[in-house]
Amino acid sequence: SGAVSGDAGVFARARREVTVMSKGFRIWSGGPRDAAVLARLHAPVFPDAWPQEAFRSVLVRDGVNVLMGAREGVKQAEGFILIRTVADEAEVLTFCVSAAARRSGLGSALLDIAYDTARGLGADDMFLEVGEKNEPAFALYKRDGFVVVGRRAAYYHHGDKPADALVMRKSLKQG
Repeated sequence: SGAVSGDAGVFARARREVTVMSKGFRIWSGGPRDAAVLARLHAPVFPDAWPQEAFRSVLVRDGVNVLMGAREGVKQAEGFILIRTVADEAEVLTFCVSAAARRSGLGSALLDIAYDTARGLGADDMFLEVGEKNEPAFALYKRDGFVVVGRRAAYYHHGDKPADALVMRKSLKQG
C-alpha cells in the first residue's frame, strides 16, 4: 500500500491535527473530541452501532488511533477507521464509510493510511473481523491482501439472527 510514503510516523506520533492528502482524499487523525461525529457516521452503517460514549472511552486508551477522511472538497468526515496497536499486532476495531462516499476509494485510502500508522507503531500484522455475509467489505479486504485465519461463531447480533464473523489477517511487513 504505502499511499503516503514517509508519513507512517507522522500519524504514529501525533494523534491530532495531522492532515494528509491521498489519492483525492483528505485523511486526518481524530480523538475523543470526535466521538459524536464517529457515532453519527457509525449509526446508519451498523445495526449494533457504538454510542458516542463508547467511542470516547475507547479513544482515550493507549495504542488506539482513529483516522478520519473525506473526499476532496467535502468539509465533514465521510468515513473513519479505528485501530488499536499492541506490540507487533494491530486490530481494526471498527471501520465505516458513509453511503454517499462508498465506492469512491475513500475506504481504501483510509486502510492505506491505517497500514502505515500501524507499521509506524511497530505492527507486523493487522487483524479484523468482518461479517461473513458482508460481501463488499470482504472483497475489499481480500483485494488488499487480507486472508481468512478463523471464524467467530455468532459474533454479530442483528436482531434475532446471530451472524458469524470471519477473522482476517494482513502482513504489514514490507519487502
